[in-house]
Amino acid sequence: MYGPNAVLSHGVSALSVLVRQLRSYLLLLLLVAAVVSAAVGDRTEAAIIGGIMLMSVGLSFLNEYRSEKAVEALHSQIRHLAFVDRDGQPAEVRVSEIVPGDLVHLRVGDVVPADLRLIDVHDLECDESVLTGESQAAAKTADARPPGESSLALPSCAFMGTVVRSGDGRGLVVQTGARTAFGAIALRLAERQGQTSFQQGLQQFSRLLATVTALLAGSIFLINAALGRSLLQSALFALAIAVGLTPQLLPAIVTVSLATGARRLARRRVIVKRLVCIEDLGNVQVLFTDKTGTLTEGHISFTQSLDWHGKPNADVFALGLACSDKTGNEVDRALHATPTAGGNTPDWPTLDELPFDHERQLASVLVDAPQGRRLIAKGAPEGVLARCTSVASEAQATLDRLFASGMRVVAVASRPVTLERLSHDDERELSLEGFLCFSDPAKANVQESLARLARLGIMVTIVTGDNGQVAAHLCREVDLDPGEVLTGTTIEELDDDALLKLLPQTTIFARVTPEQKSRIIRAQRSLGADVGFLGYGVNDAIALHDADVGISVESAADVAKDAADVVLLDKDLGIIADGVVEGRRIFANTIKYVLMGTSSNFGNMFSAAGASLFLSFLPMLPTQILLNNLLYDVSEMTIPTDTVDEELLARPSQWDIRLIRRFMSFFGPISSLYDFLTFAVMLRVFHAHATLFRSGWFVESLTTQTLVIFVIRTRRVPFFKSRPSTPLLTATLTCAAVGVALPYIEPFARLFGFQALPLSFLAVLAGMIVTYLALAQFGVALFFKPHGGRPLARAIGRHERDIRRRASRWHIWPHGTPSPRVDARL
Repeated sequence: MYGPNAVLSHGVSALSVLVRQLRSYLLLLLLVAAVVSAAVGDRTEAAIIGGIMLMSVGLSFLNEYRSEKAVEALHSQIRHLAFVDRDGQPAEVRVSEIVPGDLVHLRVGDVVPADLRLIDVHDLECDESVLTGESQAAAKTADARPPGESSLALPSCAFMGTVVRSGDGRGLVVQTGARTAFGAIALRLAERQGQTSFQQGLQQFSRLLATVTALLAGSIFLINAALGRSLLQSALFALAIAVGLTPQLLPAIVTVSLATGARRLARRRVIVKRLVCIEDLGNVQVLFTDKTGTLTEGHISFTQSLDWHGKPNADVFALGLACSDKTGNEVDRALHATPTAGGNTPDWPTLDELPFDHERQLASVLVDAPQGRRLIAKGAPEGVLARCTSVASEAQATLDRLFASGMRVVAVASRPVTLERLSHDDERELSLEGFLCFSDPAKANVQESLARLARLGIMVTIVTGDNGQVAAHLCREVDLDPGEVLTGTTIEELDDDALLKLLPQTTIFARVTPEQKSRIIRAQRSLGADVGFLGYGVNDAIALHDADVGISVESAADVAKDAADVVLLDKDLGIIADGVVEGRRIFANTIKYVLMGTSSNFGNMFSAAGASLFLSFLPMLPTQILLNNLLYDVSEMTIPTDTVDEELLARPSQWDIRLIRRFMSFFGPISSLYDFLTFAVMLRVFHAHATLFRSGWFVESLTTQTLVIFVIRTRRVPFFKSRPSTPLLTATLTCAAVGVALPYIEPFARLFGFQALPLSFLAVLAGMIVTYLALAQFGVALFFKPHGGRPLARAIGRHERDIRRRASRWHIWPHGTPSPRVDARL
């Protein structure tokens, strides 16, 4: 009737994954290129193209299994046995066999097997951090209580996946499997994640190439057919032109860049699980993160005990220890972890105790102290002071001063009693003894890390299950503008439009549920921002899944690590900054290849189309076009190793198809100008026939097409202010030299239809290369001047104002100044 108590997922089949890969326009172009290469007899070229296709499809195919692994991690947590009462008989059954109506027994260390309505408890506390993000265990009761700030804050319920920290109890199963709060997370993770920003940009670029290629290749075929040339030869030539326009190695360039970046990041203690997200990591504009362990050290530590006058007092510390448990909540553990705790722990018999709960905001014990039997209470100052007979103004002043200093304060009070057992009504008429002070200090380098992220154009936003005021104080402590604070209760009342309006001025989202985290992430992405999310527990898994880049840490819950794209071996925002810089470096090198392919390739193929109008023969044979393209691509395979100018790493960069079109339209004609100049030289000066003409244009086309990378790769003066990497320099010069030598080397010259060129042509060629590179350098300076020297760095737009506002708080980005240049601190 109810089905198994298991989280059901709907995985993606291998066939559906393969179909999605074949929807790529770029892959379709590569498929046509492979067929063309095989048709003209160049099986080597066909094999290379086929290998590239397999590499690209394989990379995309593997990415689809990330969500499946996350769901498997959730499954592993619920495969255990539970002790239940069924039909009045106790039994140990498999968790998958539990059904609503079963009465489940809970003991210390148990993982709650389903959503339960508690019917009796004894000092029961559950660690609900996997759902709420709160590190402090939640006290449970059998009494019906209204929910707190979060819809999951139900003291009378125990939720699947949470862990019993202390006490014991029994609960009636009310929800199982996917209908539980825990199961809902697993079902969300089973949904296939949409394309990342980088994948979407690559898809748009592929469509642009498909359009240009279809128009140009189709026009060439029609022109040659209209001129009465062989339909087969015309078709082969047109398809060869299509091959020339296709950046065949783009998938390989992306793969090599990602693999190289992944190795570099691994040396910085960053493990990349989903390679394609490295580039999206570089594009992150908004980073959502919890505060614990990222802004703070990640653990509470005891600092001092004071009497209500504000003076150090060891008796207050002893009373606090008497009202604590070594295995209790984080406050108790911090007290007992204090080096002086061993010699100060009072050896007083404990007669009874009442555990902490969030409604009373305190815990109490009944002990036999040397001075007589006493009731000792310890808890939130508001809860303890409300039960004291009187509170001196000096005590309130001390408390206010401690709050102002950012301390987490626990009040201690007591009174003499003659009781045998404790009840909540006995927690009255107390005398304030003093205060215990705790802190979860901010990390020593967190301000530097936040400032570095701000210099990189990244806004940091806190998403926490903790109290909003605590988070706001911490933000002020680390010089992060707290802005507005939104709680989960408020978010629940907001529609999507209202939430969108509040996002830019909100720095802290407090007491939020997993679904609300996911909603915030989706809302931020809808504003056009690339979003990163740093999370640790099951409660973060959905948001990790929905972000452009999900980031977790090595010590996180398994499900969080499985759902993440990137895993940090250390909780450090500075490491994220390293990853951002590496992602931008990879993106910048990928764009170099894109700009090369869309400018020089387009120019050369446009020249081929123009030459077809006045030549009585094909300006270049299909095999020569394929060879030209192969040598060119081999030289560009080293682009992933290239250095990147610092200013190109300073801000997020995104695909800008309009800019690519303008670049192609601007630099394509420059390349064609020198092609037509070569045509004129070959026909007018050397009176070339078909073979000599093709040889001359092949050499000129290849050398100018490959050497121009030294100009396009930088916005600075090449070699003088920006040097290429040694592999790129070597590969480019080698391929250009091979292209020049081929017409003179037998049997290759005869095989490809070349003829030795006059030495005087080489002198003319040298002059054309020098003037072409000089004109290209002038064109780069002219083209990028309106864009501030930023290739494809689309302005952040609506986020720019917020980044400047927050960065100005660190006095590193004054209002009204241009974007800062990157320095060594990046």
